[in-house]
Amino acid sequence: MAAQLLSLSSSPTFDGIHVFWHEGMLKHDTGIGVFDSGIDPGFLEVLEKHPENPDRVRNMLSILKKGPLSPRISWHSGRPALISELLTFHTSVEADRNGGKMICAGTFLNSGSWEAALLAAGTTLSAMKHILDGHGKIAYALVRPPGHHAQPTQADGYCFLNNTGLAVQLALDSGCKKVAVIDIDVHYGNGTAEGFYQSDKVLTISLHMNHGSWGPSHPQSGSVDELGVGDGFGYNLNIPLPNGTGDRGYEIAMTELVVPAVQKFQPDMMVLVVGQDSSAFDPNGRQCLTMEGYREIGRKIRSLSDMHTGGRLLIVQEGGYHVTYSAYCLHATLEGVLNLPLPLLPDPIAYYPEDEAFAAEVIGSIKRYHRNIVPFMKGA
Repeated sequence: MAAQLLSLSSSPTFDGIHVFWHEGMLKHDTGIGVFDSGIDPGFLEVLEKHPENPDRVRNMLSILKKGPLSPRISWHSGRPALISELLTFHTSVEADRNGGKMICAGTFLNSGSWEAALLAAGTTLSAMKHILDGHGKIAYALVRPPGHHAQPTQADGYCFLNNTGLAVQLALDSGCKKVAVIDIDVHYGNGTAEGFYQSDKVLTISLHMNHGSWGPSHPQSGSVDELGVGDGFGYNLNIPLPNGTGDRGYEIAMTELVVPAVQKFQPDMMVLVVGQDSSAFDPNGRQCLTMEGYREIGRKIRSLSDMHTGGRLLIVQEGGYHVTYSAYCLHATLEGVLNLPLPLLPDPIAYYPEDEAFAAEVIGSIKRYHRNIVPFMKGA
């Protein structure tokens, strides 16, 4: 079976997903405490694991290896990034390999964390290079710790190194003219946006809950008026969505805002930044997406990549903290990316009531703002 899968995955007709992974990323130990604080108040009998713990990724790994998508997956080993590679996005790289410290709120560097961060960055770079070298159309970097909050100058929000930013820079350095990044994690992809804030070669689009800034490590607010500067003005599009937006609200946002922007931009490489913390049961978000919502996002992204990039699409893992449902939502996203006609897995929550009316109103106002303010979106 393994030999058969290898032969299929190396065939030019293989219409599956190349998944890049390394076990060493499980060694990042984020500890226990009250939610993500690392604090033991002394009066709780049971302390919970930090939300960004290895179990969430173990289930993602397991569902892809053992679930119904497994015949459509080709597995590849990741690698640690080189310091020279990190410096293509980050201005400096310093880390205490012994760890044992909190870098910023909720973000802990412990023994094994730096090695895991290097593996996450290098594994994402390997996934991008696999596409750039013509070995496959669709690659997924299953990585942790996450990266999209890490800015060129600082760590933030569970993130040490910006895996997506490094991969985008590699694409540009390898000859890609324009790269579109669509980030559906529940939090603003502020680090990636910051890295390309002055560039008109990278379109960063972030759909996130309207959470604002959360302190010195995350000064960006994710508001609609953070559009980029200089040549990059208009190429950072923020879509702050109200709590409870749900499947239909996200579909409206994709149709009315994301699709027209990508079509106008005409990229030759696309990156989908996935976080299942937008799901209905995630402890870090309140956006109420279900499996069908993720599946539809996957379909739309696949359609855009087929239309503009010859099908070339890198998918990068970010958040998603419900240990079970995150894995299910990942599976559904990849089903959508593969354009499968019917769901392969039933949704364990079955039904979630939603009302998209307010979300649709917010999306309409963002669309009008983009048309009036963003130069390349005028008339879209």
